[in-house]
Amino acid sequence: MSLERYSRQILFSGIRQAGQERLANSHAVIIGCGALGAMQAEMLARAGVRRLRIIDRDFIEESNLQRQIMFEERDVTERLPKAIAAAERIARINSDIEVDARVMDVNYTNVEELIHDADVVLDGTDNFETRYVLNDAAVKIGKIWIYGAAVGAYGVQMTIIPQQTPCLRCVFPDAPAPGTSPTCDTAGVILPIIANIASYQVTEALKVLTGQSDKLHGKLLQFDLWDHRVTQIKLGEPDRNCPTCAKRQFEFLTPHAGQLVLSLCGRNAVQISPATSTPLNLEQLAARLSNSGEVSYNRYLLKFAVDGYEMTIFPDARGIIKGTDDLSVARSLYAKFIGA
Repeated sequence: MSLERYSRQILFSGIRQAGQERLANSHAVIIGCGALGAMQAEMLARAGVRRLRIIDRDFIEESNLQRQIMFEERDVTERLPKAIAAAERIARINSDIEVDARVMDVNYTNVEELIHDADVVLDGTDNFETRYVLNDAAVKIGKIWIYGAAVGAYGVQMTIIPQQTPCLRCVFPDAPAPGTSPTCDTAGVILPIIANIASYQVTEALKVLTGQSDKLHGKLLQFDLWDHRVTQIKLGEPDRNCPTCAKRQFEFLTPHAGQLVLSLCGRNAVQISPATSTPLNLEQLAARLSNSGEVSYNRYLLKFAVDGYEMTIFPDARGIIKGTDDLSVARSLYAKFIGA
């Protein structure tokens, strides 16, 4: 560890050399590497958190560049998955950091394996379904996780310590119905709220990783930067009737039959993940699809355009079908061109 690299951080009374040494032996997991996750990853890498596992299912598009600070125009041109581009940037920022980049969907089949060895887990997701899955897994195995969300100029943040603080289900028993809440793709978002929420998340993570959980703020924080409103709600005890905390039912870790199908709200797209991951040879798939539509691919993903739809297929057989939010249409297209 280079003390000079971190000299200004070591001078800070909350870190000092002892804290820096703890960071150099820490492991953080970031679920989702979009706007929040990208900023979390960069700040943790610059802070000297030695091991980062970054998981994201998506690839970089031009519209991401306004708010997802890790990514550059060349990443769009090269059609890189976000996790891969983040790992490459971190290697340029701080070559001491070990990055485990995973291009995959986080769901009930893999979430426990992804977070089991983490010292802290940060939420960079963009939907409640994945957050509930993460919440169930974190409470089940006792992992501190740091919730955050932002849209428009509004953001929220809360740190969850299993069995000590309320969990996500305690505070939000039910997810908003699809289409009832604004998303970045329907209401937009400005970068300052991303920076604000990610900064709170990373600060909380640094407290955990340096052994200072007593410094965690213990609140549900709400910010509206445009109208300059800040609300702090003190967290009480876990809900004695919470399905996750109290009853330990973990319903979001329950297996489902067949494919995992998820409408990507606000994006006019549907994600399809096979129940069992099946490795795909993208070169062979490209050859098979070449007579049916426009095909391009690299080692990370394949893009296939046909009949006004755009399909992005990943090596684990996961697909994102853009041009529809109808689950049955997406399933039909996937079955027709990729297989059952």
